[in-house]
Amino acid sequence: MKRTLAFGGLVATAGLLAAGLAAPAQAAGDVASTPLAANKIAAQNVAAFWTAENAANLIQATPYNVETQVSAKHVSTGGPAADSKPGVVPAIGDEKKTATKSKNVNLPKTTGKVFFLGADGNPHWCTATSVQSSYKNLVATAGSCVYDTKSNKATLDHWIFVPGYYQGKTPWGIYVGKQAFTHYDFDVYEDGDRDYAFVTVYNGLKFPAGGFKDFKGMSREERKQYVGFQQVDKATYDAYVAADTANDKKPGKGKHGKHGRGYYEDKDEQGNPTYFVYKWTDAGTLGGNVGGQGLAYNQKIGKPVFVFGYPSGSHPDGNQAFSGKTLKWSYGKTFAATAPSIKGEELQGVKSSFTGEGSLGSAWLLNYSNTRRVGYLNGVTIAVADRDGNKRIDTSLSPYFDGETYGVYNAAKNNWSGSIA
Repeated sequence: MKRTLAFGGLVATAGLLAAGLAAPAQAAGDVASTPLAANKIAAQNVAAFWTAENAANLIQATPYNVETQVSAKHVSTGGPAADSKPGVVPAIGDEKKTATKSKNVNLPKTTGKVFFLGADGNPHWCTATSVQSSYKNLVATAGSCVYDTKSNKATLDHWIFVPGYYQGKTPWGIYVGKQAFTHYDFDVYEDGDRDYAFVTVYNGLKFPAGGFKDFKGMSREERKQYVGFQQVDKATYDAYVAADTANDKKPGKGKHGKHGRGYYEDKDEQGNPTYFVYKWTDAGTLGGNVGGQGLAYNQKIGKPVFVFGYPSGSHPDGNQAFSGKTLKWSYGKTFAATAPSIKGEELQGVKSSFTGEGSLGSAWLLNYSNTRRVGYLNGVTIAVADRDGNKRIDTSLSPYFDGETYGVYNAAKNNWSGSIA
């Protein structure tokens, strides 16, 4: 859905493009913003949900599959057009560096999985990546991996980002989403041309390698010795319980029983009630730990990009090419595309064998440096297609990043999150 904006201002190019490129001004009413976990206690309980019972919800989460595959007959060449001059935002640590070349493809630390409860109330995941921002706290992914297009609820519940996730392991911590930003046209009309989102996250949280254990059956001494919990007064305990209950979409569903949460009630030797909550460890900022990709918009179609994501699921012929457990990459030149079935009139495509499940939100990186593992985010996967009819996925689709994309990013990049430990 194309609209006209007024532009002005300058943006640094970090050697990618010529200096003096114009950055668009944000148009009034273009940005939709929604809170995810609005306070410290709610955010801690979101993290507790995912780490309960040895991270059972993380491990059992399945890839999100929301209109990921579109029919080949609904994918055709189109004409996305820049709405101003090209511009870029440099990656974290790349502000004054120039690109270098390498033959090896070193995977970026910035990419990981976002986890959330879907409209069905079950745990799911997409791909996402850390991007540059003022407070090193910003994540980019597909809009459909943040905003609930199935039940028309504002956002998906219990939203977290885990860079480098692998089978329950969270090497750089868990980053709970604080505020989600997307384009008004996606929030209201589910416009495929605007299917992207930027999410601010709190500082990371670390927890014991064993996760939250089931306290049922533990002796009092075993509970006391379990690292991570601290005794609190009843008022503090009640506040945790109230926030956790309010933050639940379906309390008690699945492995989210009271003994798996980040708090529990006990009795001392005299039989008096005692109260404990989990004491999280602050892992620091997302960008400080894994870095952050730059952003490129209004770029010419036809440039090569690397696509990094966690594809899962099978091809139409039943071939299970990807497990979704490890980060994969593909490479190709972008081309103009449309996909009316997802309201995509001005999309970009790239040849890729990534299957749709799991690859939603995959990062399209322009001018990726293998040595520094950073580049410029120039798209996110929102759908895939089999264009040659051989029942194997061969194309990934993304919104074309233009000045309106930059406007949404610009609205998100200066919002502070802070620590919740």
